[in-house]
Amino acid sequence: MRLLGSEKVLVFGEVTRSDSKTTRDGKLPAYGAHVDYGERTVRQLTEDILGSEAAEHWLRRRFILMNLWRPIRTVYRTPLALCDASTVHASDLNDSEVRGGLDDPHRPPLFGFNLSYSPRHRWYYAPRMQPDEVLAFKLFDSDRTRVQWTGHTAFDDPTAALDAPPRESIEIRTISFMAAEL
Repeated sequence: MRLLGSEKVLVFGEVTRSDSKTTRDGKLPAYGAHVDYGERTVRQLTEDILGSEAAEHWLRRRFILMNLWRPIRTVYRTPLALCDASTVHASDLNDSEVRGGLDDPHRPPLFGFNLSYSPRHRWYYAPRMQPDEVLAFKLFDSDRTRVQWTGHTAFDDPTAALDAPPRESIEIRTISFMAAEL
């Protein structure tokens, strides 16, 4: 709530990930540049969590979908890279349907975007990210004048030692509802 100055925050979609050889599908790092979810899914998740009447009330306000990602232990391989959202245009986004999302094989489809390559995109990552560090990034903002759509992907770090320990990370998603405008 303090990060954005929101009045209400929904927390959902907790997923731990690892690139260990024993990790099952759905818990592996996500390769391929993407934006988790767009407005359609944010609205549906809000209704699923709060119920129709309460969702209708909160969705009248500005709402923001965020992802918070942190390592469980120092990341030596397969870090998370983020695309500067100010370099992403709507035309870079390709609709995607996520089946079995949020580590739930029985969940109805969720809808997000795959990110097309553009030479204007600027990518960043934090090498050797530590467990006390957190990446917080915006995936959707109902205020269309705001920067949004932070593309992200795991990648194989070519500088990683061959015997580097597996990446272990945790992520959560939040939907923040901003205070009513005065």
